[in-house]
Amino acid sequence: MTRAKSTTPATTAAERIAASWVSFVGSGPGDPDLLTVRSLDLLRRADVVVTEVPEHADLVRAVLGLPAPVEAKEGEEVETDGPEIVDGGFGEDGQPLTHAARAKVVVKQAKRGLRIVRLLGGDPFLYASGPEEAQACAKAGIGFEVVPGVSSVGAVPAYAGIPLTTKDRREVAVVTCGDKVDWSRYDDDRTLVLLSAVGQIGDISAALVEAGRSPSTPVAMTRVGTTTEQQTVVSTLEHIAADARAARMAPPAITVIGDVVGMREPLSWFETKPLFGWRVLVPRTKEQAASLSVGLRGFGAVPEEVPTISVEPPRNPQQMDKAVRGLVEGRYEWIAFTSANAVKAVREKFEEYGLDARAFSGLKIAAVGDKTAAAISAWGLSADLVPSGEQSAAGLLADWPEFDEDLDPINRVFLPRADIATETLVAGLVDKGWECDDVTAYRTVRAAPPPAPTRDAIKSGKFDAVVFTSSSTVRNLVGIAGKPHPSTVIAVIGPATAKTAEEHGLRVDVMAPKPDVDVLVSALADFGAARRVALLDAGEPVTKPSDRKPAGRRKASSR
Repeated sequence: MTRAKSTTPATTAAERIAASWVSFVGSGPGDPDLLTVRSLDLLRRADVVVTEVPEHADLVRAVLGLPAPVEAKEGEEVETDGPEIVDGGFGEDGQPLTHAARAKVVVKQAKRGLRIVRLLGGDPFLYASGPEEAQACAKAGIGFEVVPGVSSVGAVPAYAGIPLTTKDRREVAVVTCGDKVDWSRYDDDRTLVLLSAVGQIGDISAALVEAGRSPSTPVAMTRVGTTTEQQTVVSTLEHIAADARAARMAPPAITVIGDVVGMREPLSWFETKPLFGWRVLVPRTKEQAASLSVGLRGFGAVPEEVPTISVEPPRNPQQMDKAVRGLVEGRYEWIAFTSANAVKAVREKFEEYGLDARAFSGLKIAAVGDKTAAAISAWGLSADLVPSGEQSAAGLLADWPEFDEDLDPINRVFLPRADIATETLVAGLVDKGWECDDVTAYRTVRAAPPPAPTRDAIKSGKFDAVVFTSSSTVRNLVGIAGKPHPSTVIAVIGPATAKTAEEHGLRVDVMAPKPDVDVLVSALADFGAARRVALLDAGEPVTKPSDRKPAGRRKASSR
């Protein structure tokens, strides 16, 4: 079990009730990005989160950046970061709780005198148990607030590209489907939004046609809307039942009936993203994966981060200590950073010695590329030299000046790098007349193998793409998990990484024109968009790479 954050308990029942407070928070329709700013703030400060559905626990951990829970041995308690999670939607038998039973759970938690967030799907006061639970709090003398959420009623159609109103269509009726709905009341041309209609859609369609609606009235059914599993079936009242069965539509789903459905084709923006629904493997260090995953999500992909490299301090720190002392004493003319990790390692060493950026006074700084230069800039420094062409060691060498004993008072370069860095830069600088102190600033260590299901997914083609950002990620992924399946799209950040991938028997499908993470993500998105257009032009359904598994990989090449 998990324990809530420690607080000072009130001494009497009256004080505990007076100290109680419940925030009824709408979690939105599914996409965590649709949580409001207020909702995030409350979740960060919560002692207890009372959930509504099992997925809410993962949502809380995801938005708060918390690790997966650790299972405790019987009789033991495990301290965890973040709020305590309490199931407020289902009983011990796994059956959904009634609204009254949910209210009892909330009141019980609130009387503990802690900060309680009651998380409900969509909006707490729209087709939810929020009103009944809030009434129970008011009756018990417990203070509460309501934080509206994005309701699936409007959000899911919007994500499907279907506006509920237009200048010509102003009326909308929202119907929770059940046995007692009088469908003759909806015999006009109002737009209908149906909740919980999947299993009854055949009977509902027949009833609407009998009430006077045309059998050709457009209908759209969207399941798990706002998530990357979203699926929409467009049909008519006459055929929606058969079409929904053929598409294996299942709850949760929102159904829209009316002429506004006809606007979906030009307005469908979410399901047409170039990487929509693609499961993309991101084999990077944990620190580096975040920006890449954000970019992939922006194009509709589902990134899965698998650490392949762990960045560790050097085994022998004395070499770094000596170099940093030399930097402070004016031993070097240049310092060359070949990665953001190198910047981080030197900065940590500076902080260890109580130094700051002022120690770089009079020293020239080189960066291998824009990302490294950005890491330098975040330290309050600016790079004097960044390659004008290829952002690599070769590109840096191409722009590096020859040593001139008349212009350069010192001929030594401090080069803090990884333990596995190549000798290209050192050899090139020596050829230009410079002396290099090639210092191991950090070690890259192969990470532990990923869980068995992830390894199986890699080998069996359940990933649509793998994004490699260095040669070491290729070597380490193959080493700890095996080669990706032939159907998996291989995307690499540059020629060196492409060469390593081909040496390991992988076909390179996408190579970034510039060694930059954002450029690499855009290149993969361009590949996905071109693939989508080709399928549509051929009259074929839009599939993901994992949907088709060719027998073997083509000859290694790049596209």
